[in-house]
Amino acid sequence: MTARNLPVLVLVHGAWHGAWCWDHLIAELTGRGWPNPAVVDLPSATGDSDAGLYDDARAVRQHLARFDEPVVVLAHSYGGMPVTEAAADVPNVRQLVYLSAHMLDEGESLVSPIGGPWYPPENRSIAPPENPRELFYHDVPAEIADDAASRLRPQSARSFEEPLTRAAWKSIRSAYIVCDQDRVFPEGLADKLAPKADLVRRLPGSHSPFLARPATLADTLEDVVSQGPLATGSSKAG
Repeated sequence: MTARNLPVLVLVHGAWHGAWCWDHLIAELTGRGWPNPAVVDLPSATGDSDAGLYDDARAVRQHLARFDEPVVVLAHSYGGMPVTEAAADVPNVRQLVYLSAHMLDEGESLVSPIGGPWYPPENRSIAPPENPRELFYHDVPAEIADDAASRLRPQSARSFEEPLTRAAWKSIRSAYIVCDQDRVFPEGLADKLAPKADLVRRLPGSHSPFLARPATLADTLEDVVSQGPLATGSSKAG
């Protein structure tokens, strides 16, 4: 694809994070001629314990509706949930890219695949993990990892517990990027989710390639977009 027909890229972060986590990837993409990607800050990761999955989906849907151009959405980790819920009825969304993300079905919540919450059921807010560098950033340069860990925010429990009512990947072409040394997902979970996608790619390293290897992630993103519906003219149905 040429710079003249590159789609709008919308980036949706995961639990405990914010739009800031995409800064290194955005710098890499804009340096390659991409239009400046748009980012969404999810309400459930702002410290608001009352904000759940549906509030996040509303924020994503409102953001996507701003654009008339074709849109590709890149969702990381928990971000796959509100994107899956929100994108199905936004006509300009042409491709979903799940980056080590929860690609689940109607009726499932984030905690469904692991059999329920791992935190006390009375908790309305979940603090960031105690060991974020080991869990999220084990291959990220130390200075960048320390900065990221210092910026993590509490996540609402509702966002993990509310079930999907829609599954956008059933009607929109999708790609899944598996991170081979991911320490966040239970063993094998990403490989169970990935076959739902129309295209699968793998990256070495941790749950956070946007910090560990943004150039490699940008290469992979360009690859999946070049083979998506905007390049091929194909649709999900066809």
